[in-house]
Amino acid sequence: MAMSVQTELCYYVATGGDELTGDAERKMLWLLSSPLHPDSVSRSSFLSSSFAQSGGECGLLVEIGPRLNFCTAFSTNTVSVCRAVGVDCVTRVERSLRYWIRVFRDGEAVDITSQQEEAMVARLHDRMTQCRYVKPPKSFRVDQAVAAWYDVDVLAEGRVALEKASAQLGLGFDAWDLDYYSQLFRDKIGRNPTSVECFDLAQSNSEHSRHWFFKGRMVIDGEEQAHSLLDLIMATQRTSNANSLIAFCDNSSAIRGCEVGTLCPVAPGQMSALHVVPRLKHPILTAETHNFPTGVAPFPGAETGIGGRLRDVHATGRGAHVVAGTAGYSFGNLLLPGYVLPWEDASLPYPSNLARPLEVAVEASNGASDYGNKFGEPIVCGFARSFGLLLSSGDRREYLKPIMFTGGVGNIDEGQCRKDSAEVGMLVVKLGGPVYRLGVGGGAASSTSVQGDSTDERDFGCARATADILP
Repeated sequence: MAMSVQTELCYYVATGGDELTGDAERKMLWLLSSPLHPDSVSRSSFLSSSFAQSGGECGLLVEIGPRLNFCTAFSTNTVSVCRAVGVDCVTRVERSLRYWIRVFRDGEAVDITSQQEEAMVARLHDRMTQCRYVKPPKSFRVDQAVAAWYDVDVLAEGRVALEKASAQLGLGFDAWDLDYYSQLFRDKIGRNPTSVECFDLAQSNSEHSRHWFFKGRMVIDGEEQAHSLLDLIMATQRTSNANSLIAFCDNSSAIRGCEVGTLCPVAPGQMSALHVVPRLKHPILTAETHNFPTGVAPFPGAETGIGGRLRDVHATGRGAHVVAGTAGYSFGNLLLPGYVLPWEDASLPYPSNLARPLEVAVEASNGASDYGNKFGEPIVCGFARSFGLLLSSGDRREYLKPIMFTGGVGNIDEGQCRKDSAEVGMLVVKLGGPVYRLGVGGGAASSTSVQGDSTDERDFGCARATADILP
């Protein structure tokens, strides 16, 4: 049996109501074409016409593209390029890949069964960020009902109401959370919390965000220790080099640097010439792990691991600059086809909600490099470690949940090292992109190993949020 696969890229361009005509159309077609093959782009599909001419009796035409309820990084970059060349009417550009697949037996084309079609489509796309377009989309508008918020009736049902909400909404509340929030709303505030407030509390106060265990009371063999784990870590600063400028108080750390010549605009805020100005710059360092999302969806999970670390560098003080990054991975036995290793056992089970180690090794690396390349930060070094072993006692030791580590260096201007202090009367505002049901579960889901249970579908939703919203 043999297979023939032909592909083409499809671009969907949205404008602000104006048709692409004349000079704007020529510029757009030029942008989307290959410099070596200027005639390779057309307003109509090449494959669709070929498929139609064949009668469509044998073969499968499949189109895979990004989920349309989120604007991709590709679209953002492309729209910026369009505006730079004067095509201001373009508001969004998304790219899909169309496949024409034919299967042959003894030189004759044969029909593709529905089971084969389902298996092919599953292998051709990442369900976290992509979907199949059964028909070419006519619009980016997605008809999606907004879930109604509701009151969680703590006043009438007490803790039981929060237990139900936690189970239904995947909030990951533990016993302490349930007791504390029940008492807070019933006895102190005197009203019921809404489902939106419960979502917010689950994320903002999760172990993932607050590090309660590092800051909590530490009891060893029944005796409470004088210091928490975080206290012990911070105490190292008292005996280390005195060159530490930022530590345990911001998104990154910084050590004292030196004066360097820096290219600065003559007139900041507008286009102007650059000149070299001596500025005191300090090197900064930050690190992050993105293990859970990378385990569920390796490419987008690692991609936004890099993105989160880049955000931390930029958010240090009142603004810093990225320089270079690293990426490292630890995963289980790779089970490479045709390359059997004596300590590997292919019969051992792997969690159904996590990607297999080989997929993590390939796709996580691709995702991390992809985001760095798009942003303009090179990944200059890293590591990869595969380990899995079944001990003689029957115990299994393996990186079933992978580790995705990324570190980055940058620099910060002396005048930008300290954030301004908050003042009485200032308003606290939360800023962010569109919030969907899947967009508010990351912190709670990442903390379920210490805070509660988890399900495959909940993991899928939270990882998809990380992949789609943060870039």
